[in-house]
Amino acid sequence: MPVLDREPSKDLGGEDDLPKLPLPSLTDTMEMYLKCMKHLLTEEQFNKTQNIVKQFGAPGGVGELLQSKLEERRERKANWVYNYWLNDMYLNNRLALPVNSSPAMVFPLQNFRAPIDWLRFAAHLISGVLEYKTLVDARALPVDYARGQLAGTPLCMEQYYRLFTSYRLPGPERDTLVAQESSVMPEPEHIIVAFKNQFFVLDVVINFRKLNERDLLTQLEKIVKMADSEEEQHPPIGLLTSDGRTEWAASRSVLMRESTNRDSLDMIERCLCLVCLDDPSGPELSDTTRAMLMLHGGGVAKNGGNRWYDKPMQFVIGADGCCGVVCEHSPFEGIVLVQCTEYLLKYMIGSPSKLVRAASVSELPAPRRLRWKCTPEIHKLLSSSADKLQRLVRNLDMNVHKFYNYGKEFIKKQKMSPDAYIQVALQLAYYRCHGRPVATYESASIRRFKEGRVDNIRSATPEALAFVKAMTDGKNSTSDMEKMELLRGATAAQTKFTILAITGMAIDNHLLGLREIAQEMKMEKPEIFKDEAYLISNQFILSTSQVPTTVEMFCCYGPVVPNGYGACYNPQSDHIIFSVSSFRESPQTCSADFVKCLVQGLLDMRDLCNSKTNNGSASTEQRQGEMLETHTQTETNWQNKTPQSPSDLIKNQHTVPQVLVKTPEQTTVEAQTQTASQVEAQAWKNGSKS
Repeated sequence: MPVLDREPSKDLGGEDDLPKLPLPSLTDTMEMYLKCMKHLLTEEQFNKTQNIVKQFGAPGGVGELLQSKLEERRERKANWVYNYWLNDMYLNNRLALPVNSSPAMVFPLQNFRAPIDWLRFAAHLISGVLEYKTLVDARALPVDYARGQLAGTPLCMEQYYRLFTSYRLPGPERDTLVAQESSVMPEPEHIIVAFKNQFFVLDVVINFRKLNERDLLTQLEKIVKMADSEEEQHPPIGLLTSDGRTEWAASRSVLMRESTNRDSLDMIERCLCLVCLDDPSGPELSDTTRAMLMLHGGGVAKNGGNRWYDKPMQFVIGADGCCGVVCEHSPFEGIVLVQCTEYLLKYMIGSPSKLVRAASVSELPAPRRLRWKCTPEIHKLLSSSADKLQRLVRNLDMNVHKFYNYGKEFIKKQKMSPDAYIQVALQLAYYRCHGRPVATYESASIRRFKEGRVDNIRSATPEALAFVKAMTDGKNSTSDMEKMELLRGATAAQTKFTILAITGMAIDNHLLGLREIAQEMKMEKPEIFKDEAYLISNQFILSTSQVPTTVEMFCCYGPVVPNGYGACYNPQSDHIIFSVSSFRESPQTCSADFVKCLVQGLLDMRDLCNSKTNNGSASTEQRQGEMLETHTQTETNWQNKTPQSPSDLIKNQHTVPQVLVKTPEQTTVEAQTQTASQVEAQAWKNGSKS
C-alpha cells in the first residue's frame, strides 16, 4: 500500500484552485513570538530570549538563511508545512493513541429495549456509512465554504477523501500514514466488526451488490452468535494497538512472523472502518462516564480490547446505549468526524430503518472470524499492553459539564465573538485554579489553502492576562467599567490572532518550518530552538478546541502534557457543553476544580456584562469579532440553531434510535477536534515541538 504523498494527483473537489499557504515574514513572526511569550516568562528568561531572537533574525543571520530555504520549499510544494506538521503533530509521537491522541464523539445515550434494537441500530448506522462512502467515492460531497470572516472562500476538501482509505501504520521511530488506493487492487468492500475482543470480516458487497439493511442485520446476528462460541475465542489482540507506538510496532513485527496473523492484519488494515459492538459497561452512564468509555473502552475488564486504534473511524455501539465514534486523528481534522457523524445521525432519523426483506442475497455466506496464532511471547506482550491501558484508564480525570446559564446568543448580544469570549473564560478559569498564565493551544483551520490543516491561536494573550488579573484581584481596585473594557480588549486581541491564524499568518507553523529546514540542512540546532522559552512556548498546558455541532452530541479528548488540561467546548444557543480532561497522576491538576472555576468565571463575566456600567458602544474590532464568531476549526452558520433544554433531552430518551437532531435546514459545520499538537506531550521531555 502506498504511503500518502502530499502531492495529490487528482482534483479533489476544487482545491486545485485554492491558493498556496502563505509564508509569514521572519520579522513578523519574531515580533509576535516575543509578544506571545513575554508575560509567560520571568524577566531574566525574557531578556535572554529577546537577545537570542534578535541574533536569529539579524540581517545575514541564520534566520534569513532558513527563511530563504522555506521560500524555495513553498515554490516546490503544494503546501510547504504539511509534511513537517504531520510528522511533528502525529507520526513522530510515540505516545499511545487512546486518550493522548484520538478524540471521540459521544452520541446521545440510546435506549435499547432488547438486544435486537442494539443490532438494528448498528445495521442502520452501517447502512448510513455505506451511503456516505458512496458520496465520498463519487466526489459528490458539496464543497465547504468559509463563513464569518472571509465568507464564501472555498475550503480544501482533501481530508474527506481519506476517511475510508487510510491507516496509521506503527513504526519504531515514526508512524506511516498509508493510503489504500491502488490502480491494481480494487478498494476493499468490507468492514471489521469487533465483539467480545474478537474481529469479524463483514463483507458489505457480495456478488457485486451492496448489502441492504436487513442483510446487514442478519450478518450482525451471526457475528454475535459466533463470538459466543467459547472454544473458538482468540486473545484480545486489539489491546496491542492501545500501546505506545514504538511498542506496538515491535509487537506487530512479532505478529507478522505467522502467515495467519499477516492475513488478519491485512484484512483489518484494508477495511473501510470498524464497528465495535460493546458489552454493557456498568450501571452509571453519565456524560462523563460515556466520554471516558469512548476514549479508552474502560480498559481490559470492559471493552478496551474491543478496538483497533490505527483505523481512522471506529463506530462504538454499546448494548447499554453508550454509543459514539473514536477517530485516529492523523488523516483528517474533526471536520470529518463532525460532518460524517452528523450526516449519519440525520440519516438515521430521516430514513426509517429499512428492514423489509427486499431482493436479498440468498443464503449469505457467514462473516469470517479473524484468527491469530499466539506464541508465549505475544501473550506476554498482551499482558504488558493491558497493564499500560489500565494505568491510562485510572489516570484519566474527565469532567463533562453542560453549562445551562447562557449560551452564545447572550455573548453575541454583548457584541463579542462567542469563541473569543469562551477562550477568555478558559484563561480566567486556569488563572483562578493555578494563579498563573500558561501557553495555550487553540486549533485554527487553514483549509482556505491547498492541503490546509491547522495552525495555533495562542489564546494566552497579554490582554487576557490583564483581564483575568482584574477579575481575581481581591482588593477590587478595578471598577466594573474598567473590567468591561479589559474584557473587550481581551476578546478583540483573541479575534485579531484568530484572523492571523486562519489566513496563514500565525507563528507556530512558521517556527516549525524554520526548525525542520535547519535539521534538513544538517545545521546545528539554532539557539532559538534550544532556548527555555521555546520549550515553555510549546508545552501546551491548556489544549483547547471549539467543536460545535447541530446534532445533540459532544466531542472530548485527553490532555497533551502530563500536567495539562484538554478543554473541548460546544457552544449552543442557550448552553455550552464543556469536556475537560486532565491526569490524576498530576498533583497540579483536577478537572472538577477547573470546571468549578470555569463556571464561576462564566457567571462573573455574565454579571459584568449585565452591570449597569456597561453602556459603551462596540468598537470596529469588537464588531469584527462578532462577525468572525467561529473561525477556528469552524466555519459555521450559527444563527439558526434551536437549543435543547435538559427537559427536552429527558423527553427524548425513549425513542430508538434516539438521535436528537436539530432543524434540517441547518448548514454544515466545519468543526475540528484538533487536540493541539498531540506530540506536545513529547515536547515537555525534549523541547522538539512547535
